[in-house]
Amino acid sequence: MLKELPVVDQRTAAVDFSKYEAKFKALADQKRLQIMYELTQRGNICVCDLADIFEMQQSKLSYHLKILLDAGLIRRETRGTWSYYELNTEEVNNLLSSELCCIFRTAEVKSSDCC
Repeated sequence: MLKELPVVDQRTAAVDFSKYEAKFKALADQKRLQIMYELTQRGNICVCDLADIFEMQQSKLSYHLKILLDAGLIRRETRGTWSYYELNTEEVNNLLSSELCCIFRTAEVKSSDCC
């Protein structure tokens, strides 16, 4: 599970980047980006339907889904024997939002809407 650690010292800006590393690693794969796109277009979808869409064995698809789940970029709901997936839009929207821009902007450039 990814842990959130705030900026430790404003003067040195020591930040734990591990949560961002996992998210960007998850995004650094074309197949996972395609999965996220399909979830964006279709909403909540069964893993069996995703396997058909991508013409991929469920075991291989599950590998990609687990990486996206562990990064918090998608959500899973189990109904009976099937798992349904949807995009975690809040987390995806946070990736390049003020939360992340705040870390990489210098004090001179920070605006009131950044942090």
